[in-house]
Amino acid sequence: MAWRRAAVPQRNGHPMSIVANKKAYHDYFIEEKLEAGMALDGWEVKAIRAGRAQLKEAYVVVKNGEILLLGAHITPLSTASTHVHADPTRTRKLLLHAEEIKKLIGKVERAGYALIPLDLHYTKGRIKLAIGLAKGKKDYDKRETEKKRDWEKEKAQLMRNKRG
Repeated sequence: MAWRRAAVPQRNGHPMSIVANKKAYHDYFIEEKLEAGMALDGWEVKAIRAGRAQLKEAYVVVKNGEILLLGAHITPLSTASTHVHADPTRTRKLLLHAEEIKKLIGKVERAGYALIPLDLHYTKGRIKLAIGLAKGKKDYDKRETEKKRDWEKEKAQLMRNKRG
């Protein structure tokens, strides 16, 4: 029996998002985006493919020269093996090139940036995490962003009504 690789879900040639952290765009100004691989166990890959991952409470930290994902919740499938103890919120190592890690460490420690998980997606059959180099928004920035979004909606609605 020959093994066959499963088709990777894609939209218009772009990687398909599995889970998105929408709150990140609300709470932070995302200045730069990076794609990182993840060191995962087999049960975690199966659970993520089944859509059982959550990034709401997750954050990324730099520790001992490594980039780690903390607080991401991956719920194990009920069919998971009984001899493996599944920890849904374990710390997961992110895989980046050494020069990327050095650059991130410099910006996080010196420039006051934060590393935020943005979304989990497939790239060439592999599960990747998009992380953002971000600065926190103040409350007035959040209100301003919301006002702009509301005005854009209202403007589009007025244009639709005007045509009709």
